[in-house]
Amino acid sequence: MKKPLIVIFLVLLLDQVSKILVKTTMAIGEAVPVFGKWFYIMFIENNGMAFGWEISGAEWGKIFLSLFRVAAVIFLFWLLFRLVKKEVKFGPLFGISLLIAGALGNIIDGMFYGLIFDYAGFLQGKVVDMLYFPLFTFPEWVPFLGGEIFFSPVFNIADSAITIGIFYMIIFQWGFIKNFESIIETENKEHGERD
Repeated sequence: MKKPLIVIFLVLLLDQVSKILVKTTMAIGEAVPVFGKWFYIMFIENNGMAFGWEISGAEWGKIFLSLFRVAAVIFLFWLLFRLVKKEVKFGPLFGISLLIAGALGNIIDGMFYGLIFDYAGFLQGKVVDMLYFPLFTFPEWVPFLGGEIFFSPVFNIADSAITIGIFYMIIFQWGFIKNFESIIETENKEHGERD
């Protein structure tokens, strides 16, 4: 269980340190080019999900999203502990650890940043985003996309951990995902026999 907890801790630490540094040293909307404008550290805050998406009904949407994240993290921790007990290899545990760390990073923002920075109540905080990769702009002649930036969302380390965790599981742990149901069924049978 040590390795998954280390992954969660390190990702969460990197996420929170980067958010607090940006929040305490930059103005909202400020952007700093990195590697010759290859990407930007750009401070924005959002009320919603990854990449600035939002749920309609701002106040209730935020509370629902925070509670959903908490439920998801509880489920993922439960799953992680079951898989560790089952002595599953580290690969799937790594992917699940990234998902947990990402969800926790954004939970902390939503739950506590409003209180810490004195602008909103519990569960009402905004998520700090800062990574902006405007890779290229579509030429004007491209239908529907002309003049649009290819990838315009601003995101954070937590969003990245969730996205990487999902793609990692799909690309490198597809066999585990396909066999997941049989793994849980086997464990349930073993658990039933012990009772």
